Amino acid sequence: MILSVEQQAKQAADEFRRNHRLGVQPLGDLVAFIEQTTGCDVAILDAEPDEHGLAMCDPVRGAVFVGVARSRNPMRQRSTLAHELGHLVFEGWNDEAEFEKRSPDEIRADAFARHLLIPIEGVKEFLGDRESASEADLAAVVQRYLISPAIAAIAMRDAGYINQSTAQDWMRYRTPQIATRYGWSDHYAALQDDSDRLRAPQSLVARAVEGYAEGIVSAQVIATLRGVSVDAVLEDLEEAGVVPVQHEATDLSLEDFPEVDVDLSDLEGEGASP
Repeated sequence: MILSVEQQAKQAADEFRRNHRLGVQPLGDLVAFIEQTTGCDVAILDAEPDEHGLAMCDPVRGAVFVGVARSRNPMRQRSTLAHELGHLVFEGWNDEAEFEKRSPDEIRADAFARHLLIPIEGVKEFLGDRESASEADLAAVVQRYLISPAIAAIAMRDAGYINQSTAQDWMRYRTPQIATRYGWSDHYAALQDDSDRLRAPQSLVARAVEGYAEGIVSAQVIATLRGVSVDAVLEDLEEAGVVPVQHEATDLSLEDFPEVDVDLSDLEGEGASP
């Protein structure tokens, strides 16, 4: 039987959760989550307003990199991260043609992100045995799973709590509206601050810190990677007890260098300078 794009995405998302023993609970920090589950590097970068994310594979080294844009829209950034994870799972790397129209691979990655971020069984477990759901329930689902109202409405519809008409109405809501109406605007502001920060791949920063401890990498390098001040880096390193090794200076004289036999015979002959 040939599965539809939607069915392929749901099956892959369910399998991913099962393989990593995630159950149906909300996912936490997606940057660290993707790095830990896939081993690839993930970074939050400065980008143009219409650029959200991409996944790339180096065909020579087989190294994979995911980059997403910093944003004041944390739910969209999480969806983008989950979308790019979908590309990793299906090994469908970004292509220039994909930016011109929504290809089947892009649609499948969208569906994968939705099913990964909010499993239908998770909605049922959270909302329990009720015949219908209210707008307050929508706000609770959005806050619990850190997803957009549109994705929450689709999941609640598929779980049988609302009909298609209600889902379409709720899909027009924006997260700031929901957060303000139901008292968690402070939580949303904290999410915005976190999603609007530059973030370097964890393994890259870890190697830089190791190099600093060995005395071969400066604090400025770490500060540049993290997008923070040198003073902030030094304060963090000091608090963590990371102190660079002090290498002893070695005094050398001419006698310490080996003798070098230089052959100048090629310079002799026709055309050579006297």
